[in-house]
Amino acid sequence: MLCAGLLAGCQTVEQFSIDYMLPAKVSFPASLKRVGVVNNMPPIPDNQLIVDRPPREEGEFARRTNYYNGDGKITTEALADALADGNYFDQVVICDSALRAGDVIQRESILSAEEVDRLVSQLEVDFLIALENIQMRTIRRINYVEGLDAYDATLDVKVYPLVRVYVPRRSASMTAILSTDSIFWDATGLTMESANARLISDKQMITEASHFAGSVPVKDLLPHWKRGDRYYFAGGSVNMRDAAVYVRKGQWSDAVALWKKEYDTRKHPKQKMQAAYNLAFGYEMQDSITTAFRWIDQAQQLAYRVDDVEAKRQDGGTVEEWAVPDYAETVRYYLELKERNDGLMRLNVQMQRIKDEDDNL
Repeated sequence: MLCAGLLAGCQTVEQFSIDYMLPAKVSFPASLKRVGVVNNMPPIPDNQLIVDRPPREEGEFARRTNYYNGDGKITTEALADALADGNYFDQVVICDSALRAGDVIQRESILSAEEVDRLVSQLEVDFLIALENIQMRTIRRINYVEGLDAYDATLDVKVYPLVRVYVPRRSASMTAILSTDSIFWDATGLTMESANARLISDKQMITEASHFAGSVPVKDLLPHWKRGDRYYFAGGSVNMRDAAVYVRKGQWSDAVALWKKEYDTRKHPKQKMQAAYNLAFGYEMQDSITTAFRWIDQAQQLAYRVDDVEAKRQDGGTVEEWAVPDYAETVRYYLELKERNDGLMRLNVQMQRIKDEDDNL
């Protein structure tokens, strides 16, 4: 939508997809090289439904919301596999048994210091990552699709895995992470009953969603890759068109030089904004994130003037109602570059572990 708004201003805009790395929420000391992954969930008999809210009928639309406990064993195994695939730790060891399977009475799920020390010794690891809980919220919808004269059944599942990190000789966990993500299924049928019957069963859903949930906390535990879409202005002047040719060839320094020339020579705020925006993109592609962040900040200030945002604020209404395509796009890019810039130091620290290992090879 943002790109469409920019195109509406008689300016050629090109899209470019990039992959970049973001830091984890947790930074592990370099001495923690071997991790044990354990299942510390309470026993859940037969994965019984927690809550069943009756469906709501709204015309041709039916909806039911349910809450389930996930399968701790499946999630723990998937978590261990995902951590091993990350190649961040020297060794990932899984404890197959459920630590609380023999509990006679309910107790706090947090592992005691004695339990942590014993498990670390038995597994021959430096620390533990424990699955403490996995819950699921499911929304099952059936909707009549008028153009197809059929029913569309969907199942949206949001998973909430809770993990804790334990290190030996500490009285409490190092940190607790509650992650969330969604997985989706759909099916169609000529009747509501047939569409619902073709949808994945609750039993199979719990199995597959529990496996999916194991991968969810990894983005909070390990540095991870993210795919993003970038846009750049590719027309309006000879410099901008020539720079676009350099972009397609991957010659970023040449493109940046032309964009800088465009920025320095142009007087109109919109043209300067476009050049500044492209400079942010060009420096990001050269991994100069701090410089890119400075340029997108400049582009955002110029776009504020170009779209006359101050006057629109005084007129009232909501941001969605304002016609501010340039400003909206610079804000979007500003926030993405801010995320990268804010995490840059933490990412460098986290990746130092891998650099040190490569240097020792």
